Amino acid sequence: MTSASVNAHAGRSPRRRHRFGDALWNLLVLLVLVVFLFPIVMILMTSLKSRADALAVPPVWIFAPTFSNYTDVFQKYPFAAYLRNSVVVATCNTALALLIGVPAAYALARFRFRGNNHVQFWILSQRMMPAIAAIIPLFIIFRRFGLTNSILGLILIYLTSSLPFIVFMLARFFEEIPRELEEASLVEGSSWYGAMMRIAIPLARPGIAATAIFTFIFSWNEFLFALILTSTERAQTMPVAVTLFIRETGIEWGYMTAVAVIMMIPTAVLTLLAQRHLVQGLTMGALK
Repeated sequence: MTSASVNAHAGRSPRRRHRFGDALWNLLVLLVLVVFLFPIVMILMTSLKSRADALAVPPVWIFAPTFSNYTDVFQKYPFAAYLRNSVVVATCNTALALLIGVPAAYALARFRFRGNNHVQFWILSQRMMPAIAAIIPLFIIFRRFGLTNSILGLILIYLTSSLPFIVFMLARFFEEIPRELEEASLVEGSSWYGAMMRIAIPLARPGIAATAIFTFIFSWNEFLFALILTSTERAQTMPVAVTLFIRETGIEWGYMTAVAVIMMIPTAVLTLLAQRHLVQGLTMGALK
C-alpha cells in the first residue's frame, strides 16, 4: 500500500466517524422530539374522535375525524364565557404585572440602597411558598372583601404571584445593560424616568417579551386559585371548566381533549409570534 493510499484512508476514517456521530445525534434528537410530541398528537387525535373511538381499547389509530366535540362544548356548555374569562384574566394580569414590575425591577437594578439584596431576596421568596399553603387564608380574605367568584379577584391573586417573578427576572436583564448608556442620557439632561423609557426598556425588550410570555402562560394555565375562588361561569376559567367532564359515569375524553386543544392554541400562537424575542430574552446576558 502506497503512502498516498494510506493518507487517503486515514482522511476518510475521521469523516466517517463524524458522519456516524451526526447521524446518531440526529436520531437522538428525533427520539426526544417524538417523546415530547406524542402526548400532544394523542390529545389532538382524541379530540377528533367520536365517543366510541375515544374509549376504544386498544386505541383506534384509523378513524373518521369529526369536529362535533368542538361544537358541542360551546353549544352544550357555556365555554364561550369560560374562554372570555381566561383571556381577560390572563391579559389584564400580564399587563398590570408589567406596568408595576418593570419600574420596580429597574429601580432595584439601578439604585443601590441599604438592604437592596434583602429586598430582592424577599421578593423572590414569595415565589417559593407553595400556593396550597396560602389558599385558605386568601379565600377568607377575599370572601370578606367580596372578591370571590369575580374576575377582579382572580386578577389580583394572580398579580401577587406574577409580580415577584417579573421583578426578579427583569432586574437581572436591566443589570446586563451598560450603566454608561443611561448616564450619558442623564448628562444630556434626561431624567432617570426618561433614561428608563428611551434606553433601558428598548434594550431589555427581548427579556420583557420572554417574561411577559411566561406570565401569560402562568395565568392562562393556573388551576388552584381559580378552582377555590370561583364557583360559577361568571368568573371560572378554562382550566377549571375542564373538570366539568369528570363525572360519576366516566370521563368525557372527547370534550376534555377538545378543550385542551383550544387552550393550547393561544399560548402556541403567542410563542410563535414572539419567538425571536423569546430566544433573545432567554439567552440575554449569557455571553459577554
